[in-house]
Amino acid sequence: MPNDEPYRGRCFCGAVELEVTGEPEAMGYCHCTSCREWSAGPVNAFVLWPTDTVSITKGADHLASYQKTDRSVRKWCNICGGHVLTEHPLWGVTDVYAAIIPALPFRPMLHANYQETVLPMKDGLPKQRDLPPELGGTGELLAE
Repeated sequence: MPNDEPYRGRCFCGAVELEVTGEPEAMGYCHCTSCREWSAGPVNAFVLWPTDTVSITKGADHLASYQKTDRSVRKWCNICGGHVLTEHPLWGVTDVYAAIIPALPFRPMLHANYQETVLPMKDGLPKQRDLPPELGGTGELLAE
């Protein structure tokens, strides 16, 4: 059942706030080197939303960004350094990190870029070698 109320999130200090509406397109874990280095963790929990459903409601002037490739624009609060989201312009989605939306029931569907994992996870979810075909990947699945 679709969610009629927006989900609200914020950066670590609260200077940047956002809302997302509707339902995400996908939830899961990314194991790629870029996500791991960006998050400073062994895995990144992602929630992909259609870009037009994500809005910054406070502190847009505090968002800084970095674009390493044409696939992603990473954004964070320039006050606290808290990571807020990653825009994926080629795919038309925005990853609002699961951890910054406390009320969102996180229901992961898959693991992406599992060939790069440094934290093997046995949870019964599909393990994509890279990405699903609709995002330009092979769709190849790896064993747990």
